[in-house]
This record gives sequence, C-alpha cells and structure tokens, in this order.
Amino acid sequence: MRLDRMLVTLGAGSRSEVQRLIRSGAVTVEGSPVRDPSAHVEEKAAVTLNGQRLDTRLSRTVMLYKPAGILTAARDPRQPTVMDLLPDAFRTLGCMPVGRLDKDTTGLLLLTTDGTLAHRLLSPARHVDKRYRATVDGPLGEAEIGAFAAGLTLSDFTAQPALLTVESSSAEKSVALVTVHEGKFHQVRRMFAAVGREVTELHRERFGPLTLDPDLQPGGWRDLTEDEMQALRAAVE
Repeated sequence: MRLDRMLVTLGAGSRSEVQRLIRSGAVTVEGSPVRDPSAHVEEKAAVTLNGQRLDTRLSRTVMLYKPAGILTAARDPRQPTVMDLLPDAFRTLGCMPVGRLDKDTTGLLLLTTDGTLAHRLLSPARHVDKRYRATVDGPLGEAEIGAFAAGLTLSDFTAQPALLTVESSSAEKSVALVTVHEGKFHQVRRMFAAVGREVTELHRERFGPLTLDPDLQPGGWRDLTEDEMQALRAAVE
C-alpha cells in the first residue's frame, strides 16, 4: 500500500496533511525517513510518525464489552456510540459492529473490518448462536420454555425456536438464559413480551464460539486472538 494511503486509513490525517508530514521527514519506515508519499509499505512494517510507532494493522476484529446507555451505531449526532469507545482509527479502518445490541443491553459485541465475516455471522442460515442472560418481571416455567422452543409469532416475523433455560424464578423476578440464532431488532425483549414478561435487564454473554472475556470491564475492548478468529471462521463455514 502507498505510504500516504496507509496513514490516511490509520486516521493520521487527510491525504494532503499526511503528504506534508511525509515530505517533512516526520515519517520513518523500518527506522529510515521516507519522504515519498507514494512509497510502497507492507502492513507489518515498522512505521513511526513524529517518533511514535504506529499500529499499522489494517484488518481488525475486536471484542467489546458494551455498557448500558450506548448506541450500537457508527455515529450519532446526539448520543454516544460504541465507536466512541474505540480509537479514532477504527472509524477510518471501517471496523463496524457485527449486528446490534439495544441501547440498554450490555455485553459482548463484535466489531470487524471483515464485511464477509460479519455478513456470515449474522446470516440466520448459518445458525450462529447468541446467548443472553435476561432478568424479567415475573415467573418463568415450562409454558414459557415450550413457547420459546416452538418459535414465537411476533407482529412482523416468526422468531425461530430458541432455547430458554430458567436459572431462578419467583413471582416478582426471574433470571434465564436465552439462546437464539437470529438477531432481529429487540428480538429477545419482544419474545418475552409475547409470553407476558417484561425484560428489566439483558446481557449478551456469548456470540457463536466466543464468550465475553471476564477480564473486560464495561466499555473495555481487546483484539481477538488468532485462535478466536479461527473459531469464528469455522463457525460460519
């Protein structure tokens, strides 16, 4: 890739800005100043800007612990989004959320620059499971388990059969795990509403083969390991 294009992609500035930086000698590649904006640079090359080493990875897939109150969107003029939790370079890299979590839903969110991988992970035909922990405002039992297993008819679509595992149940509150294959808008909340229960807390703890890293705090993120990337790709083959 051209050096100027790489720097623009990494969010170092506009094309004219990075070209000026390069010509001024502010950029080194493998320890040597490079003043030609059109110079070819490998992605794994050691590149510095004003003495600071740049992370030149152009392909990124990360796991983020989405907190409540944050939109799953690329940008919003009025409210914070998950992209605000990542370095600015992720926007220019095109690292986008894989699906959505509602504003008040917490937990595991994947973001990737790999559009093909994202599409396959979200395709209902691939049957990639998503597991949520839900707290609802009343009892859950065999009737609700059966309704989820049969598939629920909602106003605009029929939700595919889902696995509902009740962890605790009382007249005031229940906690359950829900495993679905789809990712429709507000789907889990709407499925519970269809059986007469309101979700008061919703947390995604698993996406396909990946479980939310227990070391991540709300708002924290990390790159996926190579083993995790291989597991994701295997899940959609």
